[in-house]
Amino acid sequence: MNLEIKGVHYNVSDTTREFFDKKLQKLSFAEKYIHDLTITIIKEHVGQGYHLEAKIHFSWGPIKMVNTECYELYEGIELLIDKLDALARKEKGKIQEH
Repeated sequence: MNLEIKGVHYNVSDTTREFFDKKLQKLSFAEKYIHDLTITIIKEHVGQGYHLEAKIHFSWGPIKMVNTECYELYEGIELLIDKLDALARKEKGKIQEH
């Protein structure tokens, strides 16, 4: 799985990257199914929080987008990872049905 973490109006720190690595272990069951994962952290204007987007490319073709908005960055990361986990389980289930 190729992982890319980008920041818009936000410098992605090593602590944030480590937190992502720790939380992305939830997706270890689908590592062989996920080709690319691009996460973008967008810092909104002062007092408006963060917008997090993830683009996940599965090895059998489809590219899915997931996003969330939150005032606290780490809370938003947890929400995003939960959404990615649900999406990966759904897509894995679809491919196993065929």
